[in-house]
Amino acid sequence: MRARTVVAVAVVLAPLALCGCSGSRADRLSAGDVARMVNISPAGRPGTASDAVPAAAPGANASASKAAAGSDAAAQGAAAQGAAAKDGGASAAAAPVASVPGSVDPNQPVVVRALHGTLTDVTVAGPDGTQLAGAISADDRSWSSTGPLSAGRSYTVRVGVDDGQGGRGSTVATFTTRAAPETLTAKLTPGDGAVYGVGEPITATLSNPIHDPAERRVVEGGLSVSSSPGVQGAWYWVDDSTLHFRPESYWPAHARIGAAFDLDGRLIGGKLYGGPASRISFSTGDKLLALTDAAAHYLTVYRNGNAINTIPVTTGKPGFSTRSGIKVVLEQSPVVFMNSSTVGIPDGTDDSYHKDVAWDTRVTWSGEYVHAAPWSVGAQGVANISHGCVGMSTGNAHWFYDTFRRGDLVQVVNSYGHMMEPFGNGFGDWNVDWDRWKSHSALQRVVDTGAGAVADQEQSRPGYLRPAA
Repeated sequence: MRARTVVAVAVVLAPLALCGCSGSRADRLSAGDVARMVNISPAGRPGTASDAVPAAAPGANASASKAAAGSDAAAQGAAAQGAAAKDGGASAAAAPVASVPGSVDPNQPVVVRALHGTLTDVTVAGPDGTQLAGAISADDRSWSSTGPLSAGRSYTVRVGVDDGQGGRGSTVATFTTRAAPETLTAKLTPGDGAVYGVGEPITATLSNPIHDPAERRVVEGGLSVSSSPGVQGAWYWVDDSTLHFRPESYWPAHARIGAAFDLDGRLIGGKLYGGPASRISFSTGDKLLALTDAAAHYLTVYRNGNAINTIPVTTGKPGFSTRSGIKVVLEQSPVVFMNSSTVGIPDGTDDSYHKDVAWDTRVTWSGEYVHAAPWSVGAQGVANISHGCVGMSTGNAHWFYDTFRRGDLVQVVNSYGHMMEPFGNGFGDWNVDWDRWKSHSALQRVVDTGAGAVADQEQSRPGYLRPAA
């Protein structure tokens, strides 16, 4: 049995008047007739012009019909259009006749009520044509929205009525919801559409800190991730303003990935609403892993699980041991000037250094690189004498630089160094246990990235394309 459903969204409009309608005189109601039969108001209360508002920007919408009540918004919209065609095209031809002044509260339900007769169809839509979901009562005399309105959006309401004596008519009204007093946006990365390694996480940096658990759930619900092929992944709240998304076990090689934040105009909590939407897309290349055994003094490179090169290296000496665990390539540079004072080594001491270093692949923001170290070739494959970086010959470092890209994996085992930090010093995300990772989702859920298409995905370009600097 159909029942009226009232959701958090409201419109206050004066009683509606009929637009010009076509059809025979026998079955078309006059403008005055419809004006006396229908009104739109919050929770069914007759509205007044002083309660409501003018029209504005892009946004959501609404639709329902007697035949499609309870179905999704798109199906309801199609049914409403079909009803209009059956009535001689009156609804489609109708021009708006009521544009209510003022500003409608977006946090109240839209309610359409037939004071006489019954409703044949109701559609509430924004400028982009998206329709707001709603439900019609069992007696076909009232319709209430079941989906939320957006702040700062213009809406068009189309209503069809039947007087029960063979007379039918329709009317159109417009209103605009109040603008949001505060908005939240999210900067997503990586966002340049380039090819990355399979270890690259998606990050979302919020414009406002979100601490309240309920608001965090709303924000996380506005984030979406899609990929082809699909994976199981989850969001992790690093802090009040930062979220990371990763699969359980790396991205697939040669995947297409998209992410979006879209709560545009939607209430998050208090006076905070979603701001303009943001979207990114990128791809992955081969799965590249550099496995460094600090005790054996060798680094082995694997491409898609197959060893393709083994390189003698030197890692951090006692007191400067290289961090253990999984790291992700952050950036690369042909030359970096390295100054020991920037990592806490005083100038003039035996361990101080100031030199240009070639073929640098960075894995931590604190200064850990895989790089050329021609001064230590004699120790490479034999002993650990560096200040924490992984050093190798100039030729091997050049090859490594050309082979790896941002997002590729560098793992260190059998080192006395502490475990790579999960956050704040690069991407140590893969060192977090999966169960712990999932527990830091505000929604406590795993996301199936294969459930939706990859949006706005650029065509993957061949070869080892480097991300934009």
